[in-house]
Amino acid sequence: MKGSQKLRQAIDSLYAGGQATAEAYLPLVLECLRVNDVGQAKRLQSHMDRHYFTPGDTFLHNRLLHLYARFGKISDARNLFDKMPQRDIISWNTVLSVYAKSGSVENLRALFDQMPSRDSVSYNTVIAGLVGRGFSSQALEVFLRMNRDGFEPTEYTLVSALNACSRLSDLRKGKQIHGRVYVGCLGRNVFVSNALIDMYAKCGDIYRARWLFDRTDNKNVVSWNSLIAGYLKNGQPKKCIDLFQEMQVAGFKPDDVTVSNVLGGYFQSGLVEEASKVFSMIKKKDKVSWTTMIAGYVQNGKEEDALNLFCEMLAEGVKPDGFTFSSVISSCARLAYLCNGQVVHGKAILSGVDNDLLVSSALVDMYCKCGITKDASVVFDTMPSRNVVSWNAMIRGYAQNGQDLEALALYEKLLQEKLKPDNITFVAVLSACNHAGLIEEGRGYFDSISKRHALVPTLDHYACMINLLGRSGCMREAMDLVKNMPHEPNSLIWSTLLSVCAMKDDIEYAEMAAKRLFELEPLNAGPYIMLSNMYATRGRWEDVASVRSLMKSKNVKKFAAYSWIEIDNEVHKFVAEDATHPQTELIYEGLSRLIKKLQEAGFMPDTKLVLHNVVEEEKFASICYHSEKLALAFGLIKKPYGTTPIRIMKNIRVCGDCHQFMKLVSRIIGRSIILRDSNRFHHFVEGSCSCKDYW
Repeated sequence: MKGSQKLRQAIDSLYAGGQATAEAYLPLVLECLRVNDVGQAKRLQSHMDRHYFTPGDTFLHNRLLHLYARFGKISDARNLFDKMPQRDIISWNTVLSVYAKSGSVENLRALFDQMPSRDSVSYNTVIAGLVGRGFSSQALEVFLRMNRDGFEPTEYTLVSALNACSRLSDLRKGKQIHGRVYVGCLGRNVFVSNALIDMYAKCGDIYRARWLFDRTDNKNVVSWNSLIAGYLKNGQPKKCIDLFQEMQVAGFKPDDVTVSNVLGGYFQSGLVEEASKVFSMIKKKDKVSWTTMIAGYVQNGKEEDALNLFCEMLAEGVKPDGFTFSSVISSCARLAYLCNGQVVHGKAILSGVDNDLLVSSALVDMYCKCGITKDASVVFDTMPSRNVVSWNAMIRGYAQNGQDLEALALYEKLLQEKLKPDNITFVAVLSACNHAGLIEEGRGYFDSISKRHALVPTLDHYACMINLLGRSGCMREAMDLVKNMPHEPNSLIWSTLLSVCAMKDDIEYAEMAAKRLFELEPLNAGPYIMLSNMYATRGRWEDVASVRSLMKSKNVKKFAAYSWIEIDNEVHKFVAEDATHPQTELIYEGLSRLIKKLQEAGFMPDTKLVLHNVVEEEKFASICYHSEKLALAFGLIKKPYGTTPIRIMKNIRVCGDCHQFMKLVSRIIGRSIILRDSNRFHHFVEGSCSCKDYW
């Protein structure tokens, strides 16, 4: 007969016999502890209460308290503790441990303050409990109180205190505790050494962390992991990888924490293939390693690989967490894969993490970047809590989608909620002013960054203002801003200025901006192409040839422009004059019919935008078969009916002719079109665009 069954029978006999003595209770209490039977222990306590049993000491009750604590039975432990006729330090410490394990910080502190006397165990329990629940500042206060009360810290105390310093990035206090370690001669304790290495690494003193690591004789896997993670956190991924290799040579077997950090090191170094090889060697992949790989793919522009790996993760039966979902949703956002994003949203709901702050914010961003601000707003409005990241995603989403007044109204609501905007908030707000041409409002918001919110305007903010001023015809003011800004103008500033000059056909400032960009980013094709195009519009073909010759001499490669469209959960990509699609013939026939219909309505392709010295017929053919037009024709072939918009993405800015083309198509065929280019969203409805042609 099993021990638990015998125990139950013995307690049944106890109930049948009436009152009992301490000698009768003792073996039964000890057996409850041995077999971990909380239910029978509660029956024993009930029998004691019923017969008003009062033990001569605390031993029996402390054993029951210990069992309740082991299984986290807070109410049972507290109930017994309150009934105990006498308590000793063990009784108090046992209930302290229950509160510490459960995370009941208020009860933990209250009980600690009520204790008639304390020992080092009491302090260690409270300090560790507070650190474990994120109350590191309070933990250090208790640590100081422990010292004032004359208790010598043990290795457990020091490890907890050092962990608190790590979480607070408080190097000064960490060094003070290191002094206590030295005085107490505890430096050879591997747990203390590891905590010191971790503290120095997380507080940014990676050199001191390495110094301690090299002098630790009895290293274990945690020692290696602490320094590997430290190199990763301090932006030294190569040393992270090198140390991983040293670890293997030294005969230590990496664990899941090691692998996760090393994968991060490879991804920080852009070594995606090497990370994939390490990942493939893991026999038993856990959630952390899967998530690290997915996040790493996203960080390195491998969004489709991230989506494929997520599918593999689900197929392997590994349950994703909020961070996994947020990374996958970010992939869908960058690719503008709405269907995939909606599926992942559904899986997040089924997994119960859709209200996670990280996931909700990613969903807001994803729907905005897919051009569906209505769905983004629903997610935003139903979030149980929001932080500035959530607000930024929604404000930026409105701005990108031409809902500039909504963006500014939401910013004012953010201020009403007493939230502090950050630098990203103001990029979104200034972008909204830029798209709407609100120059005075833009000036006001720009000034408020420093004057009202005590932030330092960044280069991104200056770029937004240069864009706004230049597009509004205030080129001289824009140039003054460039000359007088406190930062050294970088490629973003000069690129913004060049873009505005191209729009305003200001060749003088354009040449100046392009020259600076040739110096700062000699291999970036964009400035060469933009300046060449400006020369071409003027018919300055010799200057065009000169710029192209410069590109050739520097081996500058022009990036390929392409568009893509998602139909029935499948993505189709096109380049200009594409002939590779399986349905090319149908696409060109459909596009020709569409062009003819538009020509009948008075539309003529703007061949002036073809910046090549070729005959008119070639210009006509070139501009009519841009990638976004091919994608539109394919979308209309596959989805000729319905009320949902045709959604097209492009990796560079849409040209003026295609923009006009989309507007007319939306009016003549009565179908909404959403086009996301590298700059913003264009919502074409009944012959108008959300950008108000201010693009």
